[in-house]
Amino acid sequence: MLKRTLSILMVVFLLAALVIGCSPQKAPEVEEENGNGEEEAQVEKVFISIATGGTGGAYYPLGGAMAKIFNENIPGVTANAQSTGASVENIGLVEQAETEIAFVQNDVTYYAYTGTETFEGKDKITNIRGMAMLYPEVIQIIATKESGIKSVSDLKGKKVAVGAPGSGTEVNARQILEEHGIVYADLGKADYLSFNEAADQLKDKQVDAAFVTAALPTAAVTEVTQTADIVIVPVESEKIASLAAKYPFYTEVVIEGGNYKGNDDDVVAAAVMAMLVVPEDLDEDLVYNLTKSIFEQRQVIVDTHARGNDIQLETALDGMPIELHPGAKKYYDEKGIS
Repeated sequence: MLKRTLSILMVVFLLAALVIGCSPQKAPEVEEENGNGEEEAQVEKVFISIATGGTGGAYYPLGGAMAKIFNENIPGVTANAQSTGASVENIGLVEQAETEIAFVQNDVTYYAYTGTETFEGKDKITNIRGMAMLYPEVIQIIATKESGIKSVSDLKGKKVAVGAPGSGTEVNARQILEEHGIVYADLGKADYLSFNEAADQLKDKQVDAAFVTAALPTAAVTEVTQTADIVIVPVESEKIASLAAKYPFYTEVVIEGGNYKGNDDDVVAAAVMAMLVVPEDLDEDLVYNLTKSIFEQRQVIVDTHARGNDIQLETALDGMPIELHPGAKKYYDEKGIS
């Protein structure tokens, strides 16, 4: 009987050992090491969406250059430039946390933050912060030569592309026209078109003129000059001064002759500033690294678009209309920029 009992116990022990031996075990955590045998921290993956504008403007190629900089210089970051309806739409994307960085005109940023102009009657957008000021955006009024348009007043009764819906260009067009006593109803037709759409319709003579707020030279306008003769319509200095009295972001600039084929004379124009806006709650260290990489790898931007030359650390805060993001401020403080 004892022998039988011992045999049964032995079988039980063997079965238990077999079960334990076959049970799944938690794999030991493997710590990555670098070439020196030291532990290396895991890099957190971060996706950065850069809201730009139409593919025919400067925002898009500049955003692409910045994405390249981030991807090659900030570990764990995957960045992509996205084509959008530009300034006004981009502000909304930042507010809704649908993008991490946005190109926006500084006047539009101020309107959103204060709930004025385009944003009047809406909730103020206060969860946005400034990252950097970039370059002047010139408000170009381009007309076909055969339209006979030589001044802003000549736009009355004409078919005019005033910018994409929700764009900063449309805001500029409306304000400049109003400064000359013109409303959209006074035009033959006001078409809400993007840069590329406006360029196509200028070439096809479907519109007589178009407002384009962008860096010089603008690819969409250059394309038009390949198949059509254009005129750059000037804005009188006194009108720009009166605009600036109402809207402090406007400034007078000169479109130098030679920017576009067939236009060799200098032309006076109004301008605002392009800037980068980020969400208020975007990680401080991340924004610091993004800001730092833009200025320390700026040559990539210069090689992509002529306006890269205007992006300077020394002017990165000139005309900043809202509070700086702490991450960007940290970098500027280190560089003695205030």
